[in-house]
Amino acid sequence: MAKTDGMNSLETTYRTLLKERPSLIRRGLMDKINRESRLIAVKGSRGVGKTTFLLDYARAYHAEDRACLYVNVNNLFIANDGLFHAVEHFHKLGGKVLLLDQVHKYPGWDRELRACYDAFPDLQIVFTASSIVRINTNPYLQGVVDMYNLSGLSFREFLELETGETFPVYSFGEIVERHEEIVEDILKKVRPLAHFGNYLQYGYYPIYLEQKSHIDYLLKNVNLTLEFDIPYISQIDLKYLVKLKQLLYMVAADATCTVNVSKLSAAIGVSRATVMNYLSYMRNARLLTLLYEEGNDDESGRKPKKMYMHNPNLLNAVCLDDTDPEVVRKSFFLSQLCPIYSMNYTEQADFLVEGRYPVTVCRGGRGGKAEAPVVRMEDMIERGRGNVVPLWLAGFVY
Repeated sequence: MAKTDGMNSLETTYRTLLKERPSLIRRGLMDKINRESRLIAVKGSRGVGKTTFLLDYARAYHAEDRACLYVNVNNLFIANDGLFHAVEHFHKLGGKVLLLDQVHKYPGWDRELRACYDAFPDLQIVFTASSIVRINTNPYLQGVVDMYNLSGLSFREFLELETGETFPVYSFGEIVERHEEIVEDILKKVRPLAHFGNYLQYGYYPIYLEQKSHIDYLLKNVNLTLEFDIPYISQIDLKYLVKLKQLLYMVAADATCTVNVSKLSAAIGVSRATVMNYLSYMRNARLLTLLYEEGNDDESGRKPKKMYMHNPNLLNAVCLDDTDPEVVRKSFFLSQLCPIYSMNYTEQADFLVEGRYPVTVCRGGRGGKAEAPVVRMEDMIERGRGNVVPLWLAGFVY
């Protein structure tokens, strides 16, 4: 069947991208995707590699398959034809797997995706969306979509990129129980501390491989998130954007990481309820991590106990490297574990992992053992002993 010029153009773009954007490592999420699902969502914040992930999915499972197509939904062909009609056209031409990038930027995307799901039962659609977008609770998609979150590079993945070696993933329980043995296996391939400082500066976002100035890139992404993504989803009046930016900077600059809603409210000139909403928006955008006491979350109406920048790269960029090393360490730990485990505030230590492991994150070199049952994750030590575990090893949980 002859293809239209528009469809030919889409396929040419797709094949060009496959050649020009080679896969460098296999992201851990790739092996978790249920390939039998007909509708798959991959959410992620700006810069974590969603486009590359879609292209890698095509390479991994449909490399020479002409029935597979990648499309950025911002394409003019989609705008002209409409999403449903473009998908219908692709399906009539024998299409079996459609990879849709940035689908949330298309008006009515959820309704039209559901229409596609119902109309074409032999078509698989894999789509990416902003981390801010609600997927599982969307009335059009509820019960038919499998959703996955794509995080930035873990320290493990960063080491694979930097060294060309491969490293296994370990659960946090394995790390706590077997860290001495695990570390010896890793040290046969790499000296992690030689790379750890670079990771804290720029290694979370895979775009570092292409960017000369990672700080400029991250600040640009922060601004785009605050100025376009959050207002687009949350319907914030543009005149209040400066308030969002002020709040983000105050959180980044606060070495105590405590949540004083009254103080924040007075400082930026909005109500306490608005401060709570703004914190929630920035949490959903993966600019912030909010920690609650066990049993509480943002749905409970309780305020968080602690708040941190989402990852150390963002913290360093926003604060222009004028950061508290203790906060950087804790931001790293949270960025590695939050995608996998429930994390809560506890009076007993810095964090409570999965309701089971109280963890303190601290500077290394103090000697001695951690007081059981607290796990002490120490920075700048290569090996640990007993309940003292190298902090860098937290970067191997995904």
